[in-house]
Amino acid sequence: MPAVSKGDGMRGLAVFISDIRNCKSKEAEIKRINKELANIRSKFKGDKALDGYSKKKYVCKLLFIFLLGHDIDFGHMEAVNLLSSNRYTEKQIGYLFISVLVNSNSELIRLINNAIKNDLASRNPTFMGLALHCIANVGSREMAEAFAGEIPKILVAGDTMDSVKQSAALCLLRLYRTSPDLVPMGDWTSRVVHLLNDQHLGVVTAATSLITTLAQKNPEEFKTSVSLAVSRLSRIVTSASTDLQDYTYYFVPAPWLSVKLLRLLQCYPPPEDPAVRGRLTECLETILNKAQEPPKSKKVQHSNAKNAVLFEAISLIIHHDSEPNLLVRACNQLGQFLQHRETNLRYLALESMCTLASSEFSHEAVKTHIETVTNALKTERDVSVRQRAVDLLYAMCDRSNAQQIVAEMLSYLETADYSIREEIVLKVAILAEKYAVDYTWYVDTILNLIRIAGDYVSEEVWYRVIQIVINRDDVQGYAAKTVFEALQAPACHENLVKVGGYILGEFGNLIAGDPRSSPLIQFNLLHSKFHLCSVPTRALLLSTYIKFVNLFPEVKTTIQDVLRSDSQLKNADVELQQRAVEYLRLSTVASTDILATVLEEMPPFPERESSILAKLKKKKGPSTVTDLEEAKRERSADINGGPEPAPASASATSTPSPSADLLGLGAAPPAPVGPPPSSGGLLVDVFSDSPSAVAPLAPGSEDNFARFVCKNNGVLFENQLLQIGLKSEFRQNLGRMFIFYGNKTSTQFLSFTPTLICSDDLRANLSLQTKPVDPTVDGGAQVQQVVNIECVSDFTEAPVLNIQFRTLHPALVDRTVPSDRQWSPARPWRYGGTFQNVSVKLPITLNKFFQPTEMASQDFFQRWKQLSNPQQEVQNIFKAKHPMDTEITKAKIIGFGSALLEEVDPNPANFVGAGIIHTKTTQIGCLLRLEPNLQAQMYRLTLRTSKETVSQRLCELLSEQF
Repeated sequence: MPAVSKGDGMRGLAVFISDIRNCKSKEAEIKRINKELANIRSKFKGDKALDGYSKKKYVCKLLFIFLLGHDIDFGHMEAVNLLSSNRYTEKQIGYLFISVLVNSNSELIRLINNAIKNDLASRNPTFMGLALHCIANVGSREMAEAFAGEIPKILVAGDTMDSVKQSAALCLLRLYRTSPDLVPMGDWTSRVVHLLNDQHLGVVTAATSLITTLAQKNPEEFKTSVSLAVSRLSRIVTSASTDLQDYTYYFVPAPWLSVKLLRLLQCYPPPEDPAVRGRLTECLETILNKAQEPPKSKKVQHSNAKNAVLFEAISLIIHHDSEPNLLVRACNQLGQFLQHRETNLRYLALESMCTLASSEFSHEAVKTHIETVTNALKTERDVSVRQRAVDLLYAMCDRSNAQQIVAEMLSYLETADYSIREEIVLKVAILAEKYAVDYTWYVDTILNLIRIAGDYVSEEVWYRVIQIVINRDDVQGYAAKTVFEALQAPACHENLVKVGGYILGEFGNLIAGDPRSSPLIQFNLLHSKFHLCSVPTRALLLSTYIKFVNLFPEVKTTIQDVLRSDSQLKNADVELQQRAVEYLRLSTVASTDILATVLEEMPPFPERESSILAKLKKKKGPSTVTDLEEAKRERSADINGGPEPAPASASATSTPSPSADLLGLGAAPPAPVGPPPSSGGLLVDVFSDSPSAVAPLAPGSEDNFARFVCKNNGVLFENQLLQIGLKSEFRQNLGRMFIFYGNKTSTQFLSFTPTLICSDDLRANLSLQTKPVDPTVDGGAQVQQVVNIECVSDFTEAPVLNIQFRTLHPALVDRTVPSDRQWSPARPWRYGGTFQNVSVKLPITLNKFFQPTEMASQDFFQRWKQLSNPQQEVQNIFKAKHPMDTEITKAKIIGFGSALLEEVDPNPANFVGAGIIHTKTTQIGCLLRLEPNLQAQMYRLTLRTSKETVSQRLCELLSEQF
């Protein structure tokens, strides 16, 4: 119940609650409630006007009845009337009733909004707080439309009290989460950042939550928050618990604010300013040092608060991935938690070390804990902790320890919890393939995997085994011998029969010379499993039998007898019956040459990305391994049997910045830009989609291109099928762009082929290299493509990104797997759907290679006069296309890449910038001056560089922004 002053208690409400509690049965309670509802209804409809106290009491009773689970269909108007009261308790009950019972479609919303507007305009902090709480609690789109423009003004107003600022920040956060498109970005965004310097820590805490959410969607607009957050964090970390008494929790100063500030810093790459970066490093070192100090209290609250700050600091260290010393220290600190008695700490330590293992700086330090992690796998009682231990073993695996880790995981698999067995199987299969130096070990591992946990071996796993065996001549004989021996066990899993049938059908001739594995023995061994298998496996075995007819003519009669039997020719299953009839006829009619042609050995599969990792990602979710982590893993190991696909990212939310590996040093060699090579095999040519002509630019492509001139992140293109997002960073003449392709449908994209198209002139001046993309994109999934960029010389054009793919109908057959249907002649693949062809301009422009340069006024104008030749200057006078806002103009000039020079131009209304365009061959200095004319709503833009074509191009790009 709301707090009320003495003498203002509602005795009637207390009596009613007491009566309800004293009811002996549900029927008695309903009878008492119906009586009270009838009484309240009569009071509201009576001729006598009710005073504020009575309205409040009856509205409170209705609220209590609603909380008991009964519907309330009247009293809403009386609650709205309470909002106009000047008494706090009456207004509070009115807002409480509205927050709980009024929905967004109510006819009273307009009246409620008017009352809220009056309270917000009253400047009474108590009433303003109630109104803001109501807006946040309801959080409807109608509320956002009415107040999203007003609340930011309250938040940044100088005369707003601290308690109201807190409420306003959290209220705006709620509206932004529910209706981000209705919260306008404007002048207030630059001012709200300065709330991080507010003296009241409650305001700072609320503002940090708001800024963190806004920065995740608009990182460029809140970039200045980094230095302020570091400064505030430094003051908290270095302060004693007595300095922040009101915000100290069990001897830990402001733990919640510290965690929020550390999360805010994770929205950005490491600070470029050496002073800010050094201060942040000191903060993180101090937090790590404090973790080693003896606890100041034995209470669990103290350790919880201390560890919360520590783990968030470690997350920031991992995110930045740029300080080897901090990464190793974080790893050692987490290693101490691996044997902690608290289960939650062990879980968090394992989870954080999984991410640390992907860093080149800390990978070796993580590997030192392999024995501890292996022991946790065997002794932990909590299955979730064991699952994290499996994840960490998977993350720390490389060529030096692959066999040890795979052996441990196989050993654990025999007793593993059923809920994680499939995941372990997938990880063992991935590791065995990725780090297999000797492919005989790979074959042994997969067969052992099938033996131990055959029920959890998905089709993707045994498909991949067959692909690798067929593609590698050196392992085919060993694989045939090994599966033959494995099939001799009395009880074989059906997946082993599938693998055995496929491999013996292809390579059984390699072991047929041994009397112990003669053709007849091979056939009898496989056929002894036939009656125990499901229909798809029997169909595969029939295909193996017809292969044997071609490989071993001496068993032809025996196989024909099997195919001719009633159990095959009159089989109830149409597929088995059809195969038996076709294969029998083929073996009878066809000559030896025709048989050899039709049933020849399968050609090598084209090198394609493994589908096992995609299966693991689908099971674990897109946030299990980030794009950056997998990219880093590629530096430490090549992938055997074809490249693994890079994991997809669900949301840009908490994606690590690519700046840590901006130049891609040591990365796997990227594929050259250009159209994909055509397949060489006849079958592949027949069944693949030939690339169509490049489509014209999609509608709105030019507008989207212009929006990215002054920013690096966002959505470049979106329609009902596909979304294309960008995340990029540039340093001097180099850059890296992450392109995210999102499938918005529920069905697969097949033959997904993105291609970068450059003219000859552009290719000579701009070097682009791309990494391959998984040709299959699952419904609702996202794949990533990395583009490495080098500016060789100045350029004017932009590359075109062309995406071609085919949408898949749900009933279509996947032709990317080595299905046994490939053996059946005259059975073409069934596929279809709509072919899609989309082209967009990729926003790689000359200004991306700008490096800002700070200059004093005297230096600027001295250089300005030096660049006075007519061919060095380009000037453009143009009408303003957007509102002439000073702060927005400043942000665009900074986003363009140049430094914004303050107090340089004699006219304070003008904007002046300076920078250097970096190319591989030269560096080009650039000065710009933007003169706005507010009365005429026009601009004059002047650019001076040492090269005419650069001046012209930069002027064209920047003029389009205003």
